[in-house]
Amino acid sequence: MQRRQFIAAGAIGAVSAVSQSSAFCMNDTGGKRIPLGLDGHSMRSMRFKKWKATQLIEFAAEQTLDAALFNGLHYFESLEASYLKGLKDLADRHEIKLYTGAGGIANNGKQFKDTWGTAEELLTTGIRVAKTLGSPVVNVRIGSIDDRFLDGGIQPRIDEAVRVLKASSSRARDAGIKFGFENHAADLRSEELVTLVEEVGTDVCGLMLDPGNGLWAMEDPMKHLETLAPYTVCNSIRDYTVWPSEDGAIFQWMAVGEGMMDVPKYVDTLASANPGMPIFVESISNSARPIPYLTREYWKAYPNLDASQIIDFLKLVRKGKPAKIDKPAEGQDEKTFDQEHERNEFLRSIAYLREHCGAGLKS
Repeated sequence: MQRRQFIAAGAIGAVSAVSQSSAFCMNDTGGKRIPLGLDGHSMRSMRFKKWKATQLIEFAAEQTLDAALFNGLHYFESLEASYLKGLKDLADRHEIKLYTGAGGIANNGKQFKDTWGTAEELLTTGIRVAKTLGSPVVNVRIGSIDDRFLDGGIQPRIDEAVRVLKASSSRARDAGIKFGFENHAADLRSEELVTLVEEVGTDVCGLMLDPGNGLWAMEDPMKHLETLAPYTVCNSIRDYTVWPSEDGAIFQWMAVGEGMMDVPKYVDTLASANPGMPIFVESISNSARPIPYLTREYWKAYPNLDASQIIDFLKLVRKGKPAKIDKPAEGQDEKTFDQEHERNEFLRSIAYLREHCGAGLKS
């Protein structure tokens, strides 16, 4: 099947396949609101206060959210069935839908960890956890842009991920779970994601879509979305800015509504393609990162990429302006500062989405 044919055919199949719980409303285009959720990574500094899934569910309930995403097994104090069922009961009491992830599944990836065994064993556990918690997906990924610089480039990592997913696909189908393959830390571009999903099979594999990581991979997140929205089964959202530098560009993620993203258009496009899917806020900011595309070394990560494929990204670079970096006040504990900064940024993000994008069923 040609890629263009795949996009057309996959759009129909993916849109119908990603219908979520009937408790969730359709998107705002029909006058109904969009489920709004917490990506646990938004509150990552709360790990110093020993926050795990229980505390994050309670925080989501305090903010009257509709869903929570735990994009890795490290959020759970135990993987025993009794503990997981207790979490499900807690979430149900607060009318919070849970989504889960398993992490990296490329055994040959730079960041792969064997904490839960091989990639196949990790997926077996991830599917079981998702099933117990009522998650319609188990999110997976390769790793980061560093994988593009390994011997052979990114393709051996893609091949390994496809192999692992195919080996686990029957188990996922039996459980009624779909894989959500994430574009993570600039490891994959949209054309690579489409090819991967096609090879695994759209009946069992969709995408965990992250616009911030799309930008990092030298894509305009809005164009990125247009291609990938029909295959998306889970997502995280944050805003961004990007600006020119001597070696190429520098980007920084921001609170939703405070950067360059046309957030209402982004949310409407994503929600229209995926009725009932929550919009998860993964706020990350206060850290500028380079994209040195004017250096020869950087292009070793993209041997098959044509310069014409980053035109939309380059247009963004020309429009963007630097963002400030907030720092702790003199004498303020850095951990406390990070916790307060993350909380405030998350709250600003969900407030914007509620006011401008029709997000939040309980608003």
